[in-house]
Amino acid sequence: MTDTAPAQTAAVQTKTNLLNFDRLGMEDYFRSIGEKPFRASQVLKWIHQHGVDDFDAMSNLSKDLRAKLKDVAEVRAPEVLFEQMSDDGTIKFALRLESGQAIETVYIPEANRSTLCVSSQIGCVVDCSFCSTAQQGFNRNLTTAEIIGQVWRVAKHLGTIGQTGERPLSNVVMMGMGEPLLNIDNVVPAMSVMLDDFAYGLSKRRVTLSTSGIIPGLDELAGRIDVALALSLHAPNDELRNQLVPVNRKYPITELLAACRRYIANTNATNRVTVEYVMLDGVNDSDVHARELAKVLRELPCKINLIPFNPFPQTRFACSSEERIDRFGQILMQAGYTVITRKTRGEDIDAACGQLAGKVLDKTRRAQRKVIPILPVA
Repeated sequence: MTDTAPAQTAAVQTKTNLLNFDRLGMEDYFRSIGEKPFRASQVLKWIHQHGVDDFDAMSNLSKDLRAKLKDVAEVRAPEVLFEQMSDDGTIKFALRLESGQAIETVYIPEANRSTLCVSSQIGCVVDCSFCSTAQQGFNRNLTTAEIIGQVWRVAKHLGTIGQTGERPLSNVVMMGMGEPLLNIDNVVPAMSVMLDDFAYGLSKRRVTLSTSGIIPGLDELAGRIDVALALSLHAPNDELRNQLVPVNRKYPITELLAACRRYIANTNATNRVTVEYVMLDGVNDSDVHARELAKVLRELPCKINLIPFNPFPQTRFACSSEERIDRFGQILMQAGYTVITRKTRGEDIDAACGQLAGKVLDKTRRAQRKVIPILPVA
């Protein structure tokens, strides 16, 4: 006997995660569900200024709209797996994604500001040789919801979101796991939410994107959003930078610095670039390197941030001595540059610059490749 009963298939409705939208995207979404676009600003404020993820609590929305949103939408951010607090007050958050992988986000409190270091990818495809994140390989880009969700989750977790007269954060830096300009379509809307007065209301000078030098992305960024720019340079010449930052083989220093000048000319966020330079003992820290760096940067309005190298397991690098870092900085200051030596924060919990690792299902098989030592270049 043939069973002629229709097959029973469960229709699973996927709800729209509202964390994926900046204000313009949210307005488009409300139009798409037959609602007025001004609702976008109301919902943005509830989500990002009050930390609300329950539509029933959004009291200035109509009862019908709240019921509709419960049926078709949600506010879903990465969950906190664990947090670690450093002796200096820095907090590293491991955040679990729906895929089961984890990313890391770092909160850095200071006397007059608080900064969140946000990730843009699971792992990193750029493969800088001195960075722990790079050694984990790469899996995928984060969505807008997963990027801004780090800000939302940490602010909510710390209990600062929604408090009268307080903002949860004063600064956000896209300096966590990943290369932001290789995920520009998700990074830009997330940064737009950071800047939006109906969300976090941060100054464009207090949202910083750090790049290893993806020139097409840098040129595109200037036409899409105004934020401060940091350049991970780490070497004064192409021969050495090719070894430390392999993407330099595609986008060499001269072309990269020209792109940085173009960005400055086309943004209102900053009139100079922060040049980041990690100090590697015997590799890029000689007097010759310092003078070469002063020469190569002479046409770029910039300040220079010297970063003591932060070690991680199996690294072949060591940090330059304090004396060597001081001498390197003195040479640059004598050449007329503003130079800051970054204070290492969170090193005891592996939360310092270059130490973020997370949990990455590597698609690149990078960890299986043979490690070839880099020889010091004078």
